[in-house]
Amino acid sequence: MSRALYRFRTSPEVAALIGGLHPHIKKKVRAALELILSNPHCGKALKGELAGLRSFCVSRFRIIYRFAADRVIELVTVGPRERIYEETYRLLAKDDEHRCTDG
Repeated sequence: MSRALYRFRTSPEVAALIGGLHPHIKKKVRAALELILSNPHCGKALKGELAGLRSFCVSRFRIIYRFAADRVIELVTVGPRERIYEETYRLLAKDDEHRCTDG
């Protein structure tokens, strides 16, 4: 088996979120993650306030990710399409606010 050219990095919260999914959806998400590792550009590039992120469709769920460093893909979040983009925006805004107060 060939070694993946990329690897994932994620927060404990996102790992727990994936771990808590229904087994049927979790299986699909894990298969999608393998596809993303083999071709990180397969997800749709997001625009506007979410520029720099990519979205990969898994049934009614979306995997939101970005390139973090050389050969590292950061999983930002996973969730249902109905609210994932708004939640991602809030998550990123909170991270930016946290960075500003720490600096």
